[in-house]
Amino acid sequence: MIRNNLDTVISGTGVAIITPFLPGGKIDFRSLDLLIEDLIVNKVDFIVALGTTSEAATLTTKEKEELITFIKKSVDGRVPIVLGAGGNNTRSVVETIKSTDFDGIKAILSVAPYYNKPNQQGLFEHFSEIARACPVDIILYNVPGRTSSHIDAQTILDLASEHWNIVAVKEASGNLFQAMDIIRKRPDGFSVLSGDDALTYPLMALGADGVISVVANAYPAAFSAMVRLIHKEKYDEALAIHYSLLDFINLLFADGNPAGVKAALSIMGMCRNVLRLPLVKVNRNVYKGLKEFIEKYEFPG
Repeated sequence: MIRNNLDTVISGTGVAIITPFLPGGKIDFRSLDLLIEDLIVNKVDFIVALGTTSEAATLTTKEKEELITFIKKSVDGRVPIVLGAGGNNTRSVVETIKSTDFDGIKAILSVAPYYNKPNQQGLFEHFSEIARACPVDIILYNVPGRTSSHIDAQTILDLASEHWNIVAVKEASGNLFQAMDIIRKRPDGFSVLSGDDALTYPLMALGADGVISVVANAYPAAFSAMVRLIHKEKYDEALAIHYSLLDFINLLFADGNPAGVKAALSIMGMCRNVLRLPLVKVNRNVYKGLKEFIEKYEFPG
């Protein structure tokens, strides 16, 4: 099997971008444009659109189309775009892929099927169908805490070996043994990306290639600097940034994602603190903790 050019390996800091909303619930495109500009200026490596952090589950088909059109225009080719395209209905995911305009899209991020709880053979067949239909690279997304569906290390390796366009996994199981197993056995050109901000440093120290981050919405310069330092094997400098953000990371997820990061971004003046039900704002204690951290934070880089 011939993989894509290894120079195009997906690595570095990807950001699972939020969807800002206006008080009435409509998409706030002005804030989205400002956020994208901030991410690019602060040297993130790629942007993930319509991921979990975007509240994609609450967006209509029309809104998703409007968002991706806007994000493409705002990014203007300056960094790669990864598009969230997954679900628990294989046929529906395939049909969506076939109807998508992939101009300007580097890859898709495809989450493990949720609710159905397929076994490993079902997961293999699900992603194989997606791979046969998809004209761009595919990042598998293993996040059992959200899906109750765990893609085993061997299934990920089998998919990577079977399909040229399955080029990476966003590993958010929290299982370091699984991550190490994938890293040491993966084929050439296959990336392992942290799906957990708090575990990015240790995973990259073990050989992972980068992260798809929530924290980098708020602190793109610091988080992307940490990732670049690890790539350069400047571990002590990277570790200082890791620990400087650790309390913030814990607060960010204490009352759910993206509620935490939207609260933080609102404190920073980047967007309004508006979510769509069933998500609601973080509680007072978490908001207070985020505000205190943001007011005091000093980037050690």
